[in-house]
Amino acid sequence: MKKRVVSSLLAVMMSAVMMAGCGGNSGNGETLTPEQAEDDAAAGEDAKSSGESSGEGESYKIAVVKQMDHASLDEIAEAVCEELDSIASSSDHAVNIEYEVYSGQGDQSVLTQIGTQIIAEEVDAVIPVATLAAQVMANCAEETKTPVIFAAISDPESADMTGIDYVTGTSDALNTSFILDMMLAQNPKVQKVGLLYSLSEDNSQAPIAEAKEYLDSKGISYVEKTANTNDEVITAASALISEKVDAIFTPTDNVIMSAELAIYEDLAAAGIPHYTGADSFVRNGAFATCGVNYTDLGHKTADLAYQALTEGMDGLEDYYLMEGGIITVNTETASALGADYSAFSDLGEVVEVTTTEE
Repeated sequence: MKKRVVSSLLAVMMSAVMMAGCGGNSGNGETLTPEQAEDDAAAGEDAKSSGESSGEGESYKIAVVKQMDHASLDEIAEAVCEELDSIASSSDHAVNIEYEVYSGQGDQSVLTQIGTQIIAEEVDAVIPVATLAAQVMANCAEETKTPVIFAAISDPESADMTGIDYVTGTSDALNTSFILDMMLAQNPKVQKVGLLYSLSEDNSQAPIAEAKEYLDSKGISYVEKTANTNDEVITAASALISEKVDAIFTPTDNVIMSAELAIYEDLAAAGIPHYTGADSFVRNGAFATCGVNYTDLGHKTADLAYQALTEGMDGLEDYYLMEGGIITVNTETASALGADYSAFSDLGEVVEVTTTEE
């Protein structure tokens, strides 16, 4: 197995000069000028990890496109690549698989340039990780019908990622009620909850609506704060501290996840447990979650991609819902909060973690 690391700067710049939009279409994002492409690529210069199998048989080229760099999406992309390596090295499969991993740096324009580039390079399949990446890649592949197998879209229907004959993937839909049940099991006296999320994340829309309905049914008040940048997340968290909320809920929101390391200590110092939609938040300092195992999700997504390549898209569902049920607790944060989480053991399997700066 050979591995190499190459810079994406030149490729992104060439895409900006040679192409206008995705696959000959205007795309969902703004087309960058060469100068803008150079600036964006230099600011978020992404090293593309490339894997390549050896052997005889069919050869496939796959692009793995992360919406941005953070713990959850990195874990998924790594699991996808791990499973692709496993498939290629298995004696059951006589195939060669090459893949490259890209990051859109959370920028729709950069994602559009990546999509333009990989479709022009005639990849055999695209594996976008997270909702915006999937939406952009599906648009880029519209003309060529290149298979798009997305990973970790919480609400594929609301994201308009269903009913497309060249698209399938995995969903990490959140069990919002269960997480809020955890919150009340740990502290039955909760009276005010902060809802912290980004308006730019489609993943957050449905669970936030579910959270409001749940809290209304319990007679618990809530305060909403939204943010779209790290600085705005820090400001929003500070505002919720000032509001003296008893707990904070954030769904599987990539924007908030990217800033978790910057807010968890202040929340813990204020005695506010942060309940979130993914264990990556918890590993970055949030208090607790119950959700999907992202390594399993990445493996499943890679298997779907291989099935799409070898058997075609016929017979594949619009998406496949991954089962959750794993409660993850940050023991360091629990200690800082003085929080007893023993009640979680009555709700399911509890995994204890500590804070890692990933």
